[in-house]
Amino acid sequence: MGRQVEVIESTAGQVTEELARRGIRPDDRVLITIDPDQDLLFLGRKESRARVVAAGLTDDDIRRLIEESREEVQPHL
Repeated sequence: MGRQVEVIESTAGQVTEELARRGIRPDDRVLITIDPDQDLLFLGRKESRARVVAAGLTDDDIRRLIEESREEVQPHL
């Protein structure tokens, strides 16, 4: 039985749903290729992350800052 290569274009948030729709089980092996040239948001996030790390912030710091900002904005929504 030959292997068939299939290309699926999706968003990161919809990958699991798309694979399940095609009958691919959670323990099946897949190869995911990220094409940053096609996603300007990806490039922006990558550049921003490099600046944040260079400033000495960790992922925990970023999560804390985001949560603090949410708490500040929430009463105004």
